[in-house]
Amino acid sequence: MTETRTTVQRAYDALTAEDDGRVCRDISDTACNQQPQNFLRHASALGLNKAADGLADPKLVLSWLMTHLGAPAALIGLLVPIREAGSLLPQLFTAARIRAMARRKWAWAGAALGQGAGAALMLGAALTLEGLVAGLLILTGLAVLALSRSVASVAYKDVLGKTIDKGQRGTVTGLAASWSSVVVIGFALVLIAFSDARFAVVAGALALAAGAWVLAGVIFAGLAEDPGAQDGGANGWQAAIANLGYLREDPQLTRFIAARGLLTATALAPPWLVVLAAGDGGAALEGLGALVLASALAALVSGYVWGRLADRSSRRVLIWTGISGATGMVLTLIFWALGLSGTLWAMPLALFAIMVAHQGVRLGRSTYLVDMAAKDRRAIYTAIANTVIGAILLASGIFGAIAGLFGAAVTLGLFALMALGGAWVAYGLKELGEA
Repeated sequence: MTETRTTVQRAYDALTAEDDGRVCRDISDTACNQQPQNFLRHASALGLNKAADGLADPKLVLSWLMTHLGAPAALIGLLVPIREAGSLLPQLFTAARIRAMARRKWAWAGAALGQGAGAALMLGAALTLEGLVAGLLILTGLAVLALSRSVASVAYKDVLGKTIDKGQRGTVTGLAASWSSVVVIGFALVLIAFSDARFAVVAGALALAAGAWVLAGVIFAGLAEDPGAQDGGANGWQAAIANLGYLREDPQLTRFIAARGLLTATALAPPWLVVLAAGDGGAALEGLGALVLASALAALVSGYVWGRLADRSSRRVLIWTGISGATGMVLTLIFWALGLSGTLWAMPLALFAIMVAHQGVRLGRSTYLVDMAAKDRRAIYTAIANTVIGAILLASGIFGAIAGLFGAAVTLGLFALMALGGAWVAYGLKELGEA
């Protein structure tokens, strides 16, 4: 036991570069003593969670899978709305119940098992069915996954705050993000290397994702977590409705949410890139590995640049992400029109531009909201934004119907206009650096 503890301590010291005499600042003495093993559990469980997210990415992997299985385009258009809105809106109903739990690690662990079950359901549908029925069951599995993810999202920040000291929270989440991104890049390389067995690789990835979520839940359940407060939280849905009055009081908040809503085009567009290219002789089906690699590299290389720009002006980040996202979508349409979808570089290049923009939207919107809101209104403004954006994402399933009637090219064109509209609305936001 002592030898195991020493090994854990050494691993913790190597990852954090901390000395043994460090005093924790904002967690209990008990939690401080348990921090080395808790740190490794966080890094392992969260990394497995993020890696599984990449292996079962609805924007690319699941949209490819449904296209391969012959699911209707209208169902493919529901992948991102179900995944995003399903992760957001249920928090309004589950947050109060989770706050009533003394040890919320069980909520996250259970949610991880739920995500694993959702992935397993999607895998079963892919292996045994095709067409409309396969598409419906994959969406059902994704809904289970998204609902579970919403529970995990509510629970995680609280557990992190109780078990990891303030100076190490960014380190542990950054470590998890780094090693999980390597897994996703490896997955992309396997897809490229074994291009003749893409379906088998994707099915294997879903199986690995399901196993990773189950393992993450088991690891997280082993955290040493002190009991926490079980009261003080209002019902999320009632609070969100009551707080909508702030939209009338603060026009900047209203404008920010409008910009953010229009910029969701960067998240909604990638599945239609896959559908559009797949119609060109199945080119997207052959180039899935390159698309996944482009997406992973976009996330890996763009975060630091957008972060530096956001420190100077998050408003400008929102403007430029709208323009760059629209550029990527227009490039997609140009490549498709010129018959370049089957080339190794065209669609991955367009997707890279879209995903770089998407990373900027995610960073810019969070930075702007935190900078815009007064300290006592940040939680309220976040709840309002999440409620409205969740509703917008849920309604965005209509784009699947548009694609079914007019084609994926028209749908991508509409997304490009949305992104440009988001840039224009963001242009009217107040520059927060101004006096």
